[in-house]
Amino acid sequence: MASDHVDVLIVGAGLSGIGAAVHLQRNCPEKTYAVLEARAAIGGTWDLFRYPGVRSDSDMYTLGYSFKPWTNPKAIADGDSIRAYVRETAREYGVEEQIRFQHRVVRAEWDSARARWTVHAHRDDTGEDVVLTCSFLFTCSGYYRYDEGYIPPLPGVGRYAGRLVHPQHWPEDLDYTGKRVVVIGSGATAVTLVPAMAERAEHVTMLQRSPTYVISLPSRDVLADALRRWLPATAAYPVVRWKNVLLGVATYQLSRRAPGLARKLLRRGAQGRLPVGYDIDRHFSPRYNPWDQRLCVVPDGDLFESVKAGRASVVTDTIDTFTEQGIRLASGEELPADIIVTATGLNLLGLGGMTLAVDGADVDLAQTVAYKGMMLSGVPNFAMTIGYTNASWTLKADLVATYVCRLLRHLDATGQQIVTPVAPTSGELEPIINLRSGYVLRSVDQLPKQGPTAPWRLHQNYPRDVLLMRHGRLTDAGVRFSRAASNGTTAAPGDPAVPVGRPAAGTATEPADTPVA
Repeated sequence: MASDHVDVLIVGAGLSGIGAAVHLQRNCPEKTYAVLEARAAIGGTWDLFRYPGVRSDSDMYTLGYSFKPWTNPKAIADGDSIRAYVRETAREYGVEEQIRFQHRVVRAEWDSARARWTVHAHRDDTGEDVVLTCSFLFTCSGYYRYDEGYIPPLPGVGRYAGRLVHPQHWPEDLDYTGKRVVVIGSGATAVTLVPAMAERAEHVTMLQRSPTYVISLPSRDVLADALRRWLPATAAYPVVRWKNVLLGVATYQLSRRAPGLARKLLRRGAQGRLPVGYDIDRHFSPRYNPWDQRLCVVPDGDLFESVKAGRASVVTDTIDTFTEQGIRLASGEELPADIIVTATGLNLLGLGGMTLAVDGADVDLAQTVAYKGMMLSGVPNFAMTIGYTNASWTLKADLVATYVCRLLRHLDATGQQIVTPVAPTSGELEPIINLRSGYVLRSVDQLPKQGPTAPWRLHQNYPRDVLLMRHGRLTDAGVRFSRAASNGTTAAPGDPAVPVGRPAAGTATEPADTPVA
């Protein structure tokens, strides 16, 4: 059983984990770190998902890293390009040398007397159990299960004689050329799969129980293309990034403040892309308001174009039963299918399935409150990355990583060792993810909560969070700083007691932040 120590242990080598490692190197170069990755490759989501057409549903000028300009002409990028970008970043900054692959973290235990985490990982390749210790634990493992997707009860599915596939585990040998395909679902995965498969399949049907808002965006950014002709990438990138950030914030605020108007605009956009007389109200007009669930982005209207060309169709109905040849619907209609794809969603899984304990007491995630959307009440020296639900994941991941670096520098400058969030004493708690999507509603009660106001509230507003997390105070009523109990104090985790001869948290001048583009 191997054992070693680092200052910061990062869990996950996907988009967030690689970004966190680079931020750490840039802002805290004196800190040692390692990255544990459960799988055998860099990329996380972008390495796992290999279904046809897999791509981002956010523009890459905001999904890309703040420190590494996205130079590919496509703003809405395919999965291969994103995976290559993440791997190139890891290689360029030397992060790949710090990654330990096939190390699945199963448990982490905090010891206040030593101000140290003991992290237990299992090597799936050798069967070995590995123990590491760290001063700060930083999880970048997302919030859904990698080993299985969600499949609802499918009546009569055992009778079906064709191929049944879930997008999360796409078989490399699946040939759908000239085949009749039914894709069950209406979310981002389904609207990506349908036009991609329609290029080779005989016909693709998207079977949905209820419609989702679908918006067409250009696959290329006009401003980015123009600026690239005159400016270097390092100058053009932040301009386009902020343009897209502000446009996204405006769209979200419009949807929340004037949902009726947003609904009309989305309907009009779909109508302009679909054949005359198409039943838009049945197939593309949801019952909920825009941004109660994420909008589904289709680059250059590819889904609408496939429907218009007759290569794909949308059916809004419920399943009565699977048959040997396909699916019989509640309406009595039968959908013949050689291949059925269950694009039916994800299973949520907090912290990648690892468990936490603080001084021998197990932590119940559902009973914790998230501080600034990134730390947990009562859990010292710990941070997690949960991206925005209404904008690019990486925008929040960048802010979280920058904030962790600020905290680490603050601890060093003030002679402290421990930072512990403290739950708010009043106000109603709410789920940390504020979407009404099925995959969220099924499991969100297992995740941390958020409070009524800052710093316990996740505002889903990037410009506001920039002020809070890059430039705001590190000391407030929601967090306490202390030293290890073995260093001369009797402080419990989070107790603000400070040993003699050390400045109290907040009395020393906070070190200046390293600028981050």
